[in-house]
Amino acid sequence: MINRLVIIGVGLIGGSLALALRNSGACREVIGVEPEVETLQRAQKLGVIDHFVLDACAAVREADIVVLATPVGAIAPVCRSIRGCLDDRTVLTDVGSVKAAVVESVRKGLGYLPKNFVPAHPIAGLESSGVESATANLYQGRRVILTPLPENNLNAFDSVSRMWEQAGASVETMDMLHHDQVLAATSHLPHLLAYTLVTSLARLNEQDEIFRYAASGFRDFTRIASSDPIMWRDICLNNKSPILQMLGHFGEDIDRLKKAIESGDGNQLLSIFQHAKQVRDRTCN
Repeated sequence: MINRLVIIGVGLIGGSLALALRNSGACREVIGVEPEVETLQRAQKLGVIDHFVLDACAAVREADIVVLATPVGAIAPVCRSIRGCLDDRTVLTDVGSVKAAVVESVRKGLGYLPKNFVPAHPIAGLESSGVESATANLYQGRRVILTPLPENNLNAFDSVSRMWEQAGASVETMDMLHHDQVLAATSHLPHLLAYTLVTSLARLNEQDEIFRYAASGFRDFTRIASSDPIMWRDICLNNKSPILQMLGHFGEDIDRLKKAIESGDGNQLLSIFQHAKQVRDRTCN
């Protein structure tokens, strides 16, 4: 049982975690921390949190678990605001889609890396954002990746793992740097492609007509371009090298496709499409 859970950043991810734990009976009290009072008031009205505190330092005192659920770029300033305020027994974790940069931000913000800090990343989300979109079943059947550090306290790791299991997720572990490489390919690149496609089409003179006649395939592919722009800006800036590597890899395949179309190479086109279909059918069904 988590007696006092503190969520710093009460949006979709943090709010959904709070609701899931409340619904499962795993948490007695949820405290929300957020710079915008209106967001905290909405979260309390929606039953996402029990109380809210504007002073992050005061909020984390005597907490069992503190979850950093802000955009990645805000983690260092948040950690500076709670420097010297965490009890030795308090478990600290995060929900960022990037891990190496988050670990460094926590180190810089707190001035040290706590043994009770366990980096985590729930592989879940919606195209909508904000506490109004929070739902108790967001993590049901989803994976959460923990990237434990060599200095981690085993009890802290167990607490974070158990918290996510109580929220309905399946917990796996992964090396921090490997996580950032894998997510650059499976999550970051698709989001960047969706954003870029919408932006590219919006620059055409016929953009109104293009979007009016967009079929379901376009809507499905670009759905994630409705995700939080601030979050994705921070991800790009904090996972720069792996993302650039994946963009370069994808660019080579785009060039190959372009050359096949230019030369009228139907066999090459068919080979590309057949291979893609086989991989997609085998891995995503």
